[in-house]
Amino acid sequence: MKWFCRKNEQSWEVVGCECIDPVPMIDDGDELDILRVTDTDTCGTYIFDLGKRSPQGSDYCRAVLFARQQLFQEIVKNGYNMLLLEGWTLTLYRKGKSHRIEVQYAGRPAYMSGKAPPFRPPPFMAVLESQHLFS
Repeated sequence: MKWFCRKNEQSWEVVGCECIDPVPMIDDGDELDILRVTDTDTCGTYIFDLGKRSPQGSDYCRAVLFARQQLFQEIVKNGYNMLLLEGWTLTLYRKGKSHRIEVQYAGRPAYMSGKAPPFRPPPFMAVLESQHLFS
């Protein structure tokens, strides 16, 4: 048996990571008629290749917002219409001069009757707006 390995290929190195554990997205004052809630969180992992350009604070925010949108589309396919808890992990990778962002977005799907409350931004997005986040 022959083993093949790639020579001189760099691996992705972790430059930085921010993790926000799932937090409640509804207030105690919200009057919601929640009919069912899943037993476990749903999670999606999304990767964004930036090529050779250096990431900016807005790249991180857009990546998290896109990941949330994609996860929400997945829960709608499964018959739910809101996330009670939301959290995310953003990891920045570098290989040579190339950069990659990975976002893992997690939430607890639920189904409510009636009008859904207005969308709130993902939790703790201000953490990502700092330009020196992963410098």
